[in-house]
Amino acid sequence: MVIDIHTHTFPDKIAARTIENLSRKSRTVAFTDGTINSLSASMKKSGVDVSVVLPVATRPDQVEKINDFAARTNENFFERGIFSFGCIHPDFTNFKTELNKIKNLGLKGIKIHPVYQDTDLDDKKFLRIFYRAAELDLIVLTHAGLDIGFPGVIRCSPEMSRRVVETIGDFKFVLAHMGGWKNWDAVKKILAGTKIYLDTAFSFGKIIPRPDCVWEPAELEMLNEKNFLDLCKTFGFDKIIFGTDSPWSSQKNSVEFIKNLPIPEEDAKKILGENALNLFGGKIL
Repeated sequence: MVIDIHTHTFPDKIAARTIENLSRKSRTVAFTDGTINSLSASMKKSGVDVSVVLPVATRPDQVEKINDFAARTNENFFERGIFSFGCIHPDFTNFKTELNKIKNLGLKGIKIHPVYQDTDLDDKKFLRIFYRAAELDLIVLTHAGLDIGFPGVIRCSPEMSRRVVETIGDFKFVLAHMGGWKNWDAVKKILAGTKIYLDTAFSFGKIIPRPDCVWEPAELEMLNEKNFLDLCKTFGFDKIIFGTDSPWSSQKNSVEFIKNLPIPEEDAKKILGENALNLFGGKIL
């Protein structure tokens, strides 16, 4: 089973506008149109069995509506192979009640985005959320490192991630983009030895730029095969979870990258699905 733990979709009525805005902001191309149907079509072409949608609340007043929409998305999981995490915002007042609701709705975890939510990962507003999520055995998946749309802004550095696990203890904590986008040397140095999971989303190969944008060649570089494998070996293949950041990476190309790595088949299977399934407690829903 191939599980993509890191994808994004948007309601049909706003998908086109949202994708265009994000594409311009990030200066990159999108590989789907941002709808559930286009993600489903991508999965069929790529051999992806399950995709996890990660919604982000950019304002506290969005939280409840997004989580209700996530629960409705999951009602069709067995037909589409797509299910959604919940979300939370650091300024959402009734976070304990909402996290309880997320758990009761059967959502496996929450997505946070410190950059879009304008709060450092190790801020007390996030820490109180992490404590409660850990008590409920919910997965916390966060954007980590730089964000392509916010040059120079880091709200989730490897140092912050280290402080989180030192404060909260071990919990189901996943850092997107191999631990910290464009912070990979520090990820290896500072987070080695922790029990943090890393997802592979938008972390290897080269960025595909919009044709109407200007990039320096060095800006387009992400992890090459050697550096990607160095991170895998540092954290252990049991801690690496497949993600694509679809629509911002090709699911097909991402699956092929993992399958073509010079590693034992058993390690590739761990990355592509087994580790995620274990994190979910052995079943999707």
